[in-house]
Amino acid sequence: MTTHDTGPVTAGPPQPGPPEGGAPASGRGAGRLSLAAFLHNRRALAGLAIVVLVAGFCFIGPLFYHTDQVTVHLELAELAPGAGHPLGTDASGYDVLGRLMAGGRSSLELGFAVALATTVIGTLYGAFAGYFGGFVDAVMMRVIDTFLAIPGLVLLLIVVSMFTPSLWKIIVLLSLLSWLTAARLVRGEVLTLRSREFVQAARMMGSTGRRVVVRHLVPNAAGVIIVSATFTVADSILMLSTLSFLGLGLPPPHADWGTMLTRGLDYLYDGYWWLVYPPAAILIVTVVAFNLIGDAVHDALDVRLQRP
Repeated sequence: MTTHDTGPVTAGPPQPGPPEGGAPASGRGAGRLSLAAFLHNRRALAGLAIVVLVAGFCFIGPLFYHTDQVTVHLELAELAPGAGHPLGTDASGYDVLGRLMAGGRSSLELGFAVALATTVIGTLYGAFAGYFGGFVDAVMMRVIDTFLAIPGLVLLLIVVSMFTPSLWKIIVLLSLLSWLTAARLVRGEVLTLRSREFVQAARMMGSTGRRVVVRHLVPNAAGVIIVSATFTVADSILMLSTLSFLGLGLPPPHADWGTMLTRGLDYLYDGYWWLVYPPAAILIVTVVAFNLIGDAVHDALDVRLQRP
């Protein structure tokens, strides 16, 4: 009978530590759970499908449906929907269907650009304020409170009326007004995260404040950031429509849904329904779709709603 030499017991392979990004060990599992919750949310899928369809209609549609959205054709003005013009023409002779595509490009470009700028500025500002706390946080938040005390729409109307409106000018102005709310949301989330174990571990390992904020706190505040950005897209599209309704939107020949709706209202009671209902419908559906996505992302990323 052979005997087996039992040497000293050796430890097993080392267990993997926290991910490089500083998230807790269960971060990947929570991420998969959030994604699964989002994909099983009917409102989320409906909103996402609508946004994809609207984006394809606005950006890909003109490749297949060519119209002249620059030259005025008065001889084609106010034609009813029919052959050659499925949604008729407006008072300047522009094809309404092609106008919806061109106006949608302007509205979506503005919404995404404002959301991107707002997210970057508000995230960094709020994250640093929440991380450092104390006197730094108090001063930074008083700056935000001061700007929030000024009626945003009134300030926007004053500034826009001083210059010739353009898409990029409106994007800059809306970004300067919209980042304040995002900063407050991110700051509140960072205040709850900065006492977590992975943040304390990063400090003990000698990470600088900037590295802790960028590599550890911001990725773990992604839920609040994504939700804020989604709602900002919808709010920016509505704000552009508000400016257009007040006569401060994009000048001709540029188009947006708000301008189309505003000009179409003058002809509604004369029976020109195709100048009002199509832009109103696509504007409402697009804004609702982004809000549905924002609500679904919030539900999917809210740990209080997740079951183990």
